[in-house]
Amino acid sequence: MSGLSLENVTKTFGDFRAVDDVTLHIPNGAFVCMLGPSGCGKTTLLRMIAGLEEPTAGAIMIDGKDITPVPTHKRNFGMVFQSLALFPHLTVGENIAYPLRIRGVAQDEQRKRVEDLLALVQLPGYAGRPVSKLSGGQRQRVAIARALALSPRLFLLDEPLSALDAKLREAMQVELRQLQQKLGVTTIVVTHDQREAMTMADLVVVMGNGRIRQAAPPIEIYRRPADAFVADFIGSTNLLPVETDGGGRAVVLGHVVPGLALPAGVTKGLVSIRPEDVQLSQVADSGLPGRVTFVRDLGGTIETFVDVGGGTTLVAVTTPRQRGDIAAGAEVSVILPAESCVVVQE
Repeated sequence: MSGLSLENVTKTFGDFRAVDDVTLHIPNGAFVCMLGPSGCGKTTLLRMIAGLEEPTAGAIMIDGKDITPVPTHKRNFGMVFQSLALFPHLTVGENIAYPLRIRGVAQDEQRKRVEDLLALVQLPGYAGRPVSKLSGGQRQRVAIARALALSPRLFLLDEPLSALDAKLREAMQVELRQLQQKLGVTTIVVTHDQREAMTMADLVVVMGNGRIRQAAPPIEIYRRPADAFVADFIGSTNLLPVETDGGGRAVVLGHVVPGLALPAGVTKGLVSIRPEDVQLSQVADSGLPGRVTFVRDLGGTIETFVDVGGGTTLVAVTTPRQRGDIAAGAEVSVILPAESCVVVQE
């Protein structure tokens, strides 16, 4: 099988299981984001792929070949660390050329490769500059160029954009994705930033407690989360208790949701609905009755918080044009379109 395959990979530290029986296949040329909260095992998994940690159990395969025992320097993987790990006493060009130099590449070839990489990361003419004189975004580009110097078969990045300010981080997300598409190199990025993952990835791998909770394209992760953990972690959602009544209909907080049914054999769970899919009406109808407790105007969007009873507050998001005249204290009906509801388990 072509690409990277993880087969029942486990990593323990004493009694702590950091990565728990992970199996995953990543096709050649894919851009993958490993996403999850701190301590979920994503960085440990990346380090095992890189060869910096040895799995306690399981195998790591490239194009069908087991590389688990292969040392890091023989895997031909490029890696960018969160700290970037640039050499402050070397120039930009010397940093990029370092992996070429230690492998004995001729100096003329080193210079040519450095020039090509600097052009690729949009820093032409920067070879002679001290690293200390660069901005955060420029240092990021230099670290990426250095990791690409040996034309790696796999490109690994651990929280590469976390130190950048929000505007620069978003710009670098686009640049990194465009660069990966141009090169066609299989890329794995570890991040805790949901927006980053949704923006860049072909495949999002959501991890929790050392396990993969769901691995799917971004839109599927967002629209069809596998469980309540994924639904709550990716973006914003409303999680409401749901159960069946005697006639097999779905009941949320005492009210039937027309058209919604629970999976076969399931009698109760949670229904996930994104804030942008919630509809509010000031006309009494068959929706959930609620009272607006707070309205937050964010300019491009408006968030409306609604108390629907049972200690549950639901959030609806609209644009200013869709808002209508709904203010705090208003009594509203909350409509949950069945096609936007996903029944999940905890």
